[in-house]
Amino acid sequence: MGVGDVSKRILLGRKLRSSQLGETLLPKRIALPVFASDALSSVAYAPDEVFIMLSLAGASAYVWSWKVALAVALVMAVVVASYRQTVHAYPSGGGDYEVATVNLGRTAGMTVGSALLVDYVLTVAVSISSGAQYAAAAVPAFIGHEPTVAAVAVLALMAMNLRGIRESGRFFALPTYAFMVAIIGMCAFGLVRLALGDLPAVESADLTIQPEPGLEEPLTTIGLLILLARAFSSGCAALTGVEAISNGVPAFRRPKSRNAATTLLLLGMIAITMMVSVIVLARQMGIRYVDPHELDRLLRDGEPVGADYEQHAVIAQIARAVFQEFSPAFYVVVTVTGIILVLAANTAFNGFPVLGSILAKDGLAPRALGSRGDRLAYSNGIVALALMAIALIYAFDAQTTRLIQLYIVGVFVSFNLSQLGMIRHWTRALQTERDPVERRRMTRSRVINAVGLVFTAVVLVIILLTKFFAGAWITVLAMGFFFLLMKGIRQHYDRVAEELAADEEDKVLPTRVHAIVLVSKLHKPTLRALAFAKATRPNVLEGVYVDDGTDATARLLAEWDERSIDVPLKVLHSPYRELVRPVVEYATEIRKANPRGVVAVYIPEYVVGRWWEQLLHNQTALRLKGRLLFAPGVMVTSVPYQLRSSEIARERVRREATRVRPGDLRRGQVQRRPDDRQAKR
Repeated sequence: MGVGDVSKRILLGRKLRSSQLGETLLPKRIALPVFASDALSSVAYAPDEVFIMLSLAGASAYVWSWKVALAVALVMAVVVASYRQTVHAYPSGGGDYEVATVNLGRTAGMTVGSALLVDYVLTVAVSISSGAQYAAAAVPAFIGHEPTVAAVAVLALMAMNLRGIRESGRFFALPTYAFMVAIIGMCAFGLVRLALGDLPAVESADLTIQPEPGLEEPLTTIGLLILLARAFSSGCAALTGVEAISNGVPAFRRPKSRNAATTLLLLGMIAITMMVSVIVLARQMGIRYVDPHELDRLLRDGEPVGADYEQHAVIAQIARAVFQEFSPAFYVVVTVTGIILVLAANTAFNGFPVLGSILAKDGLAPRALGSRGDRLAYSNGIVALALMAIALIYAFDAQTTRLIQLYIVGVFVSFNLSQLGMIRHWTRALQTERDPVERRRMTRSRVINAVGLVFTAVVLVIILLTKFFAGAWITVLAMGFFFLLMKGIRQHYDRVAEELAADEEDKVLPTRVHAIVLVSKLHKPTLRALAFAKATRPNVLEGVYVDDGTDATARLLAEWDERSIDVPLKVLHSPYRELVRPVVEYATEIRKANPRGVVAVYIPEYVVGRWWEQLLHNQTALRLKGRLLFAPGVMVTSVPYQLRSSEIARERVRREATRVRPGDLRRGQVQRRPDDRQAKR
């Protein structure tokens, strides 16, 4: 096993056979943290965004916070109920993309696909950037280096997911459950203290908020509606990640649809409970929270707090106050919150590769995205997602407040088209179904999806109106780019398929085969190439040597005659010492002279056993093959000659083939020797 193989084994683990795919399926207890981490992690920043939007009119607008929270919770409940219908109707894992494609057509499907691709990339960028901000707050050395910290976190997540969904799920399960317990425990303790009348105030409760210019006066009805719409659209960030389960149904254990629907229900209940509790507690504890770039609006005794004021996140302020007499609990809450923000990106690392594989199967994405790696994960999709997320993180300097404006547009586009597609799905099914029980069930499902469509359509309109000029237009452009890219890829694959379709002309044999053996010197590789070329019985066979103006040409000709080789040797003169161009031009001229013939070029090559030896040999052959590939009617054949060092590579392969791996004996792939049985006795 070489250095590269050892490194890969350490990083990814041992390879898995295709037949072991069933071993990677997830039970509900693992699937919940794998697919729900994104939606649950929104509790760490969605309340912050709600209070930031309401603070534009001053702290007095916070009285509306719990109502905004209930509106978001209502939309989430409807979306969860709608997606429970989707996982039962389309359990293959296509999710919104499959629903839209089957029921609304390919254009709608590509729209959903582009929206989800953008959303997955933004999920990673937003979650990791938010986690980097928490890390910088905890470790002052990270301040100013948040993009680098975030990039390292993305690479770590990429490496974990390359090991396979089951193994990464086990790793992520503990911190996700720890986050649930910590937040729900904090909220429960805080609500008990509220009921007992001894709920403390948060650290920012003594501050006041100066409204933005133009909002100092009491808001009109229209102004209030606009403000609440902006707060509501920001709070709807809590809905991102809900769709991930519908895309990950194939990863569940059987019965897949039922387990996925149950997990989706648990996700909705937990996320709604956590988000509403955090917002209610924050309001009751006197939170004062503004955009981090507008800290001068925070006043203490009528004076701005100053640039050195450190504004902690909403959850951090609540935890510090609630657990003021037990600081370890505060550190646990802050720590697991920072961890879950990083792990939230894992939802995208599970959704993006699966979606990419489905798009690749439909010819809308590069086919490499449909290939499984050594650990049966879609490795190319995982790597592609990581690279795009890192680019976005550096482009926006890992600032969550800037990235959040791009967020949730894509996911609500997919929500709307998915709900519309499900309505058409149930309508079509009702036309043929005659069983009254089934018809009632389908009618109920159609009503649920119709209500979901109304809610998600209203939210999408609000998001576009309130966030378009704040940065959401970038998301719309990105969706358009991916849409056109998918359309172009499909057109390319269609053109290639049409061009490669077999017809009667492909049965016609070439009228003539002119074989060329490239000669650099008269040695064993050349003689082997000549012998192999003779065995193919071409119409014409000749050796070709490029004369670069040295004395080697005369010595080669003399040795050729001395050995009485019965193959003519043609010398191509190269006054500028080029080796590749004369051969390409010669092969092209032969082809032009006989358009229905074939020129076969045989290239002797060395086979070596060490990676650095490859740098010392075969470089001219590689360049020559690269040029000849573009010459029509020219076939290139490599004739290998194994040097002694190649024995190292062969021995490495033999050792790998005979090595006993853990579990081979149990699976019956290794026979116990008789002396082993005797020793057992």
